[in-house]
Amino acid sequence: MTTEREDEAAEAASSEGDAATAGDPASLNALLEEEREKAQSFYASWQRAAADYQNYKRRVEEERSETARFANAALIINLLPLLDDLDRALHNVDAALAGLTWVDGIRLIQRKFLGVLEMAGVQEIPADGQTFDPAVHEAVSQGPGEEGKVIAVVQKGYRLGDRVIRPSMVVVGQG
Repeated sequence: MTTEREDEAAEAASSEGDAATAGDPASLNALLEEEREKAQSFYASWQRAAADYQNYKRRVEEERSETARFANAALIINLLPLLDDLDRALHNVDAALAGLTWVDGIRLIQRKFLGVLEMAGVQEIPADGQTFDPAVHEAVSQGPGEEGKVIAVVQKGYRLGDRVIRPSMVVVGQG
């Protein structure tokens, strides 16, 4: 049960095939060349689609890793004030309390916290005694000391990989 249109298409194909098989080399060559062009066109289209797919996969993977990096950075930025508080608390422990076990416990907690940050790729930015670098240091004041050198650190700075997530707040010598 075929439609008229299907019947007409079958007859046209049959008549083309009959003309080509009739032994007319010119029509056979023309038909062959036409089919080669179609095949070449399909092949080129397939190559473009494959290249587009590879580019898409690479772009999605880059976006995924970028999103994960930014999520880690946001979490770490929120945790850095806790580390600052631990540093201040341990720095200001009275000498009479220094040997108590609970103070040692807090020091261990601080070390573990630093270890976790290091495993996440966080590094402290060296500042004290370094030449002032506006890319990684933020000058909060100036004081007597060697010009252009960091003479005191107000707040430690950190980087995540190669990206500064918090610059060091420093006092710079004015000479």
